[in-house]
Amino acid sequence: MRFEILRLDDAQGAATDRLIADAETVNELVQAAARTGERLLIRPCKTI
Repeated sequence: MRFEILRLDDAQGAATDRLIADAETVNELVQAAARTGERLLIRPCKTI
């Protein structure tokens, strides 16, 4: 399964970056974001 990951800015919560990734990569990004306090929005990616 693939996921869409949006990085959110601290000021307004607006998306600053978008990435499509598999579950393993999402896990790595979540762990890194937890260490740094980065905000992410993760949702399943629609299949084309």
